[in-house]
Amino acid sequence: MRFTLSTWNINSVRLRIDLVAKFLKVQQPDVLCLQETKCPDDAFPLKQFRRLGYEHIALNGQKGYHGVAVVSKLPFADSNILSFCDNLDSRHISVSFAAETTREPLVLHNFYVPAGGDVPDPELNPKFKHKLSFLDEIRACAPLHPQGDQRHILVGDLNVAPHEHDVWSHKQLLKVVSHTPIECEKLLAAQQHGNWIDVARDRIPLDQKVYTWWSYRAADWTVGNRGRRLDHIWVSPALRGSVQDFSILREARGWERPSDHVPVTTVLEL
Repeated sequence: MRFTLSTWNINSVRLRIDLVAKFLKVQQPDVLCLQETKCPDDAFPLKQFRRLGYEHIALNGQKGYHGVAVVSKLPFADSNILSFCDNLDSRHISVSFAAETTREPLVLHNFYVPAGGDVPDPELNPKFKHKLSFLDEIRACAPLHPQGDQRHILVGDLNVAPHEHDVWSHKQLLKVVSHTPIECEKLLAAQQHGNWIDVARDRIPLDQKVYTWWSYRAADWTVGNRGRRLDHIWVSPALRGSVQDFSILREARGWERPSDHVPVTTVLEL
């Protein structure tokens, strides 16, 4: 079975539903994970997604902030929400897809990690302290430690660009939130502790620049190409050999009224 999965921080699903529809009509992934939906569950645009063929929808939203969703052509066997840092702020949802009795189900985690504010000092900035604690709890979270033949995927806006060439200038961003050494260390520790495979860097050499986000603060995001790789797709070791393709839809950053993030997609042969 060919399984196509996309992840996208949409920065308000209601504001950008037309962009999501444009993407789904052309790309036709089996599953789309959204972050920063900024939408309570009872206001989520269910009808629009169902008209597009995405009838199965799992939500964890709230008014005005954060929020994650999974929209799918395939039915869910189960769904679950995890909370971190004793905070109910709609940053995680997981779904599972049934498999043959002889195989493990496919489990998909969708995350929106806290951005962390602007000051990279946990003593001065509670948002940065929250982000570091959140990353520590991801590392320690038992459901995020797939074992043996377990087929798990973790995606989302993890709000950290962990490698040197995941940012436009490693030297200039070392003291900028999303690329500080402590954030990179904690995200990589979570990845390594869970034995996750970072699909982008498993397929693209570490010496090549890779970005999924370009700031709204730049008058022209294409000038200087000052991007960061904040959006990730990880798979458990059991799925590493199943990955057939990986792509970043950079052109979406140039669409009308875009998100500052672009869709990231992988294809697996299950």
